[in-house]
Amino acid sequence: MDLGAGVGRPDVTDLAERLIASVGAHRAVRSIRLGGSRAEGRATDKSDWDFLVEANDFPAVAEALPTLLAPLEPLVQQWDRLSPEWCWMLVLRGPTKADLIFTEEPHVKEPPWEPSHENLEAIEAHFWDWMLWLRSKEAGGKAQLVEGELDKLFNHLLAPLGATRRPSSVHGAIATYRASRRRAEQRFGVVVNHALEDAVAHAFEP
Repeated sequence: MDLGAGVGRPDVTDLAERLIASVGAHRAVRSIRLGGSRAEGRATDKSDWDFLVEANDFPAVAEALPTLLAPLEPLVQQWDRLSPEWCWMLVLRGPTKADLIFTEEPHVKEPPWEPSHENLEAIEAHFWDWMLWLRSKEAGGKAQLVEGELDKLFNHLLAPLGATRRPSSVHGAIATYRASRRRAEQRFGVVVNHALEDAVAHAFEP
């Protein structure tokens, strides 16, 4: 996970325009538009960005996404393991979270992580993306949704890492993850690159 120098705060005022232009340039993208709270005028400054995408050739677009989005210099990008539609998730400098939701492409939810020497970096990326999304829901006052997601987070990611208690808050989830990650690093003899954490950690400060 090489984040390079991408830890500064970007100007996100033109994020929608830039992302739509980047992805919409692909010949197989039929339409892409802003959705969710940003489109409906109810976003907070911490809200994520949802983009609804329709494609004539989903595999071709999916393969091209890292190249199409390279000009935005994402800190990390990955498929959402738990979305009911295929969803490409980005963490950008700021940090800012954005999702490309392919509304016509059903996705089967994947099973809980099975941590190994090979996938701790992928788990790291998934965790911090998830935390940024939960932070936005917490800021929006969606307490019930946050509670449900903490259950899901525990079952899908934290418990497989060895955590024994479900966290009761976003900050509690971060503390639990850090402790579980440290034990997993020791168990598998690998050191996870913490550059992504360093880039997003200030977003969770009081």
